[in-house]
Amino acid sequence: MENIEQASPLRITPTVGALSSALRGKHENVPDFSRGNGDRIFPEPEKLWFKESSAKNLRNRDFLSPTTMLTTLYADGQVTPEVMSRVLSLRGTGVLPVAGGEVMSEGLRVRVDRATAFKAVLAGGATEYLKPSSQKQGCMVLNCPALHPKPNTQTPDTLTLGHLRTVLLADHMGVLLRRQGFVVSYCPTLPEDSDIITFLRALGIDWPTAPANWNNEEREVKIQEALENSPYRERETERGKRTSGGGGRKVEEGENEGALKVNLKRVFQEEGLLGYDPSLGTSTVHRDSVSHLAQLDLATAECTVAMVTVLHVTSCQDEFRQQQVAVLWRASGATHTQRHLVCGPVKTPGSHLSAAQYLQLRRGQMKEASEMKYGDQVEGQTWDDIIRVMTSATVRFELLSTVHTSPVTLDVQREGGVSTKGPRGGVFVMYNCARLHTLFDSYERGVEKGLYPEIPEGSQLDFSALKEEMSSQQQFSVNPLMPSPLFDWQGEWLLLFNYLIPFSELLDQSGQALDCEGGGARVNIKTEQICKFLVSLSKDFSSYYNRVHVLGEPLPHLFNQMFCRLYLLRALRELYHSALDTLNLPPIRQL
Repeated sequence: MENIEQASPLRITPTVGALSSALRGKHENVPDFSRGNGDRIFPEPEKLWFKESSAKNLRNRDFLSPTTMLTTLYADGQVTPEVMSRVLSLRGTGVLPVAGGEVMSEGLRVRVDRATAFKAVLAGGATEYLKPSSQKQGCMVLNCPALHPKPNTQTPDTLTLGHLRTVLLADHMGVLLRRQGFVVSYCPTLPEDSDIITFLRALGIDWPTAPANWNNEEREVKIQEALENSPYRERETERGKRTSGGGGRKVEEGENEGALKVNLKRVFQEEGLLGYDPSLGTSTVHRDSVSHLAQLDLATAECTVAMVTVLHVTSCQDEFRQQQVAVLWRASGATHTQRHLVCGPVKTPGSHLSAAQYLQLRRGQMKEASEMKYGDQVEGQTWDDIIRVMTSATVRFELLSTVHTSPVTLDVQREGGVSTKGPRGGVFVMYNCARLHTLFDSYERGVEKGLYPEIPEGSQLDFSALKEEMSSQQQFSVNPLMPSPLFDWQGEWLLLFNYLIPFSELLDQSGQALDCEGGGARVNIKTEQICKFLVSLSKDFSSYYNRVHVLGEPLPHLFNQMFCRLYLLRALRELYHSALDTLNLPPIRQL
């Protein structure tokens, strides 16, 4: 297996693809997997196998091709020795090494050569697993309509929780897209030293600013002239005009007489724009719309690459208005691709809080919870910084852990509090990240005292020792008939197989969603995935950490296993850092 250790980073998708090819055999060239022998319909490749993730199933398998798939693929449902040989001898770029497989009642199950996989991932430091698997090109402009002046610049007291959700989502998406290689800029530019900038910085958001006396008047004039000369401008001589600014109502005689109007319906029909609201009609061009378009023009002008995509991150309440602005921009001559990421509402039963009040509430609850746990030591700049980061983590996980199209319901009752224990989103994640820092601080102190040697190179370690030992009582409590070797790898393998290996492919998802052609103006991205990933990781890591004593007795014959575990946990620590960085959350070293 030495050749596998030197191969490309191991990935889930190539492994599933290779397993599917091995299983399909002579059917692999059937067009679209439509029909093969006679009327037999062959399943799509990605449905032939699925990756296991639960601790229960990982005891005896890592990938499974269900019996229903086998009976669909083969007339008698039988896997021939030839097919099994292909499955067991898989090779390829990024393909996980296979240790064995067998056909059982549930289907064809495959086990990965876990010792080889541990060494392949961990011996080199796992750096290739902490970044996207591929790099893209292009410029992304993340436009946040909630921050545009209407007509005045937003303040923390006028910013709603729904608007705050869109700002946090734009901030998160910007980091993810930049990681994938995109040039990213944000819109609009905000006045420096304004209250809204101070508020955003308290949440770790670094939004672009300009001097308070800065203006964009030249571009506004340019946009105004472009709209006045647009072929979609509606002249006063035209009759039966309708305005989308008032929900499609008829324009009263004399209303907005002489105002500039643009027929938005003609724009999206003649330009072939898909997914726009059919009730968009004639829109009167107001000053704030021109200012909005001038800000977009500025943001795209700063892009130095040819391909520019503008992603409008907006609330569902503002979606119609933003569609107006997007089509109006097209009418002015802009040809950039525009997509709309629409967020569901944020509900606070029994209360109505602004973004400023919400942040103040969570900060107060975090300080109170910290004082209850740590007492008088909660004071000074260090603790102020910790509480600020933990408050930001709480807010981000509360607003970003839900699918972006779905509503978020918050408990903002003052007596509810913020717990520093239990799987409660951001606090729980930050706490478990801090546990890893504490562990390595303890190890370093042990090295200084001469208890432990320095961690050797990964090539010097035997990763077959990386197995979680369970007591006979633990084994019996799960399944008294299951032989113990099947349990050995469970905790450590779960952390590697469910988190370290798949993370790079998780980072790829947002860029892949934006690459999809068609489907209209709206784009659906799994924006909740990183938060859910971190919470799930923290639950499994916490369970493992509570069971396993990583820093054991300072005895030479125990060092190899300890070092292997430290390699795994060091990679997990860097995984935490990488994932938290996409949320602009710095790790806290100790809690």
